[in-house]
Amino acid sequence: MFAKITSGAVLGVQSYLVHVEVNATAGMPSFYMVGLLSAEVREAAERIRVALKNVGLFIPPMHITVNLSPGDLRKEGCAFDLPIAVGVLTAAGFIPQDAAKGVLIIGELGLDGEVKKMSGVLPIVRAAAAAGYTRFLVPYENIAEAQAISKATVYGAKSLETAIAWLKGEEPPAKDAAACAPKQVESDQTGAGILDFADIAGQEMAKKAAVIAAAGFHHLLLIGPPGTGKTMIARRIPGILPPLTEEEALEVSSIYSIAGLFDSQEALMKNRPFQNPHYTISAQGLTGGGRIPRPGVVSLAHRGVLFMDELPECNRQVIEILRQPIEDKRVQIARASGSFTYPADFMFLGAMNPCPCGYFPDQSKCSCSAKDVKRYLNRISGPILDRIDICAEVQRTTIDSLNHESGGPSSADMRHQVNSARRVQEKRFKKSNCQANADISVKDIPLYCRLGEKESCLMAEIFRAMNLSARAYHRILKVARTIADLADSEDIGEEHILEAVHFRLSDGRYW
Repeated sequence: MFAKITSGAVLGVQSYLVHVEVNATAGMPSFYMVGLLSAEVREAAERIRVALKNVGLFIPPMHITVNLSPGDLRKEGCAFDLPIAVGVLTAAGFIPQDAAKGVLIIGELGLDGEVKKMSGVLPIVRAAAAAGYTRFLVPYENIAEAQAISKATVYGAKSLETAIAWLKGEEPPAKDAAACAPKQVESDQTGAGILDFADIAGQEMAKKAAVIAAAGFHHLLLIGPPGTGKTMIARRIPGILPPLTEEEALEVSSIYSIAGLFDSQEALMKNRPFQNPHYTISAQGLTGGGRIPRPGVVSLAHRGVLFMDELPECNRQVIEILRQPIEDKRVQIARASGSFTYPADFMFLGAMNPCPCGYFPDQSKCSCSAKDVKRYLNRISGPILDRIDICAEVQRTTIDSLNHESGGPSSADMRHQVNSARRVQEKRFKKSNCQANADISVKDIPLYCRLGEKESCLMAEIFRAMNLSARAYHRILKVARTIADLADSEDIGEEHILEAVHFRLSDGRYW
C-alpha cells in the first residue's frame, strides 16, 4: 500500500514542505530511504524500527520504500522520524488511509517511542499555514510556539502511541491523558524587572543620545573612560524600546526557534532581543556558521539590539563584517550547499575606551603615547564610523551626581518619549515599508526630511565644513528628523540639525 504524509524542514532560515511518500509491498524485508538525505535522516529507519517494536507494534516482513520529496533539496535533522513512522503504519494498514490527510506532522522519535522536543517548529508551521494547512501534530514541548499561528489546530504528542491515538480519533494512553498545552507566558513590557535608567547618575547627554537612538532605531557609539556607565546605558536601552509588533514577534521567534533558543513556555517573544557577544567572538559566530549555516548573533539581534562592548578589542575582520548588515539589514553567506540570506535588522550599540589605558585625553591619568592612541582608535575603520548615526561621549561622573538621590529620568519616562515619537513615525510611514526614521531610503529623504531655506543653507555649510560623505549627510538628516519628532515638531528646524551634528561631531574629537 501507498501512503503520503506532509512534513516540513528548514533550510537556513527558510521553511518548506516535505512530502513523505511510503510504499509497502510484500517481498524481501527491507527499508530503503531516498530523497537526498543526510546521515541523521537515514538513521531514522533504525530509530523507527526499534521505536515501533518497543511500543508493541510489529510490522510484518515487507519491502518498504520511503521517498522524501522534493528530491533536489537536502534533508537534515530528525524532524522526519514521526511522519515516516506514521507513513509506515498507514501503508501497513495500522492507521486509516485518510487519517493524516491535511495534517502536517513533525517530530523526533526516541527508541522508546517518545516524541522529543525539536527546533524550527514555528517557521515550519508558519510556512504550512501559509500553504493552507490548519491541523498540526508536533512534539508536546513545542505546542506553545506552534499555537502562535492563528487558526491553527495543534496537537502535541508525548509519544508515538499518543500520536497514533489522535490520528485514529481514539483516547490517548492513560499515561498521556493529562497532557495539555503549556501555559502561555506574556513577556513583561511594563518596566517591572527591566534595568532602569534612574540607576545611572548624571550622563544627561548620553541618556539623550539613547532616547534619540531608540526613537529612530539609530546606531549609537558610546565612548569614554572606564567606569563611567557606558555598559549600564547600553543594557538599559532595550527597556525603552517599544514592544515587538505581531509580525516582528513572528520573525524573531522563528529565528530563535531555528537556533534552538526558543522558550517552550512562551507562545511568542514580545521583548526585543538584546545580544551582547564577547569581544573574542569569531566571524562565523557573528554572521552564522556551519555547512548549512545557522543564524549568527547579528540575526539573533534582528529587530532588537546588538551591543558590542570593548569594540576596538574585537578582531578587525569581525568589526568589518558589520558593514553589510548595518547597511543592508541582512547577511548573505555563500556555501558549497548554496547561498543563504538571513535577516539582520538591528540597532547597533558600540562601547569603547578612547585609548588602551582608557583615560585619553586626560593627561593627568592617560599614560598612552599619541601613536598608541592613534593605533587603538584606528581599529575602528572609517567605513564603520560612517555608518554609525550617533556618537556620544560618556564623561566621568561628579561626586555631586553620585550623591544625588535621583539619577534623573527613569526608563518609564524615556520609554514614554520614545513611544510618542514612534507613534508619529507610524503615522508618517503608514503607506511605506519604513518602520522608523533610520529606515528612510535615500530617494525618500526629500519626502520625509524636508528642509526650509534656512535649514538647507545650514546643512550646505555643515557639509562643506565637516567634509561629509553622502551617507553621513543623509544620516544627520534622519537623526534630525527623529529629534524633531521627539520635540513634537512637524518640520526639521535649525536647532534639530545642530543637535544631530553635535552627536556626529563627538567622534571628530578622537578620529
